[in-house]
Amino acid sequence: MRKIALLALCVAMFDIAGAFAQGKFSGYMFGDYFYNVARDTTFKGANAPKNAAVGGQKDLQAFQLRRIYFTYDNDISESFTTRFRLESDATAGSKETDANGKVTVFVKDAYLTWKNVFQGSNLIFGFQPSSAFDISETAWSYRSLEKTIMDLRGIIPSRVLGISLKGKIVESGMVNYWLTFANNSGTAAPNGTVANTDKYKRYSLNLQIMPTKEFQVTLLGDYLARPSVNAFPVSGAPPSTVGNGVLTAALFAGYNVKDEFNVGVEGFLRSLANGQRNSDTTGLTSVSTIGLTAFGEVNVSPELVIIARYDYYDPNSDSRAKGDGVNYIIAGLAYKPNKNVQIIPNVQVETYEKLASGRTYDPSVTGRVTFYYTFL
Repeated sequence: MRKIALLALCVAMFDIAGAFAQGKFSGYMFGDYFYNVARDTTFKGANAPKNAAVGGQKDLQAFQLRRIYFTYDNDISESFTTRFRLESDATAGSKETDANGKVTVFVKDAYLTWKNVFQGSNLIFGFQPSSAFDISETAWSYRSLEKTIMDLRGIIPSRVLGISLKGKIVESGMVNYWLTFANNSGTAAPNGTVANTDKYKRYSLNLQIMPTKEFQVTLLGDYLARPSVNAFPVSGAPPSTVGNGVLTAALFAGYNVKDEFNVGVEGFLRSLANGQRNSDTTGLTSVSTIGLTAFGEVNVSPELVIIARYDYYDPNSDSRAKGDGVNYIIAGLAYKPNKNVQIIPNVQVETYEKLASGRTYDPSVTGRVTFYYTFL
């Protein structure tokens, strides 16, 4: 009986191995040794500047792993493929560390692709990348140093749970589209991706134009439906509600000459309808958020690349909202001893807008050595 059970186990293991042989495991990791060179002496707690991307106290130094990916891709058939991806972030205080400081993981991707559902277009269902900055992140190509600006500032989530249609408008691939219909996260957290706590959804359209193989432009329109909010009461009038949806428009342009140089610029405008009450209590107005980023990379040699990037971010462009603008700079030198390994000494510098009270903050400066490596 034991021999039969052992034989059955061996057969099952061969079946599993055969199934995995049809797919592919891959992944990557990146992390740093960092040192906080400069911080404002009041940079802590409630006194910290708003919207800081470069945090922590002066002289703090540590090693950290900021992303770990483990991916399995499987071709079910010529028409159907799947992806399952796990992610972890081993930095202190991240959502992937438990109460004891141990590293945990979460599902990053879990989707099915129906290739050529009609000529030149794929249908994708499940937990998948959003169209907001997937293209610009690929063009930026140094996610190991930083997220793209809309991802960094939480403007639109990097992943959505829903369905999308992605393909060519022009057969040559010069004009492409990416249409998404997905969950929002409920009324409490408009930038989340998974929970389905109400009827409201996210609608996105991304158009990509590629006049040449080096040059591309993308246009994004994204609307997040949300419940209406109470309008400002008017004496003698019945109670009423007004819209509270979030509309985001973005433009990205990039030019890349392989193994020589790569430049790009991206800007966005996000409007939250009736998102703030006027200080003079006369009613509600929209909140406009703006951001701009520009980056450049120059190949000094096949092994060395100079990298620089500048971001400007203002979460509320209303003239009455002062002190929340941020300038963010990254500069580095990527050394590539192997096609799957990069070592990148780099520096982050962040400056902050002066508050309406006249208070100013000293810039934040962090030096890092970033390690990035992939496995196939």
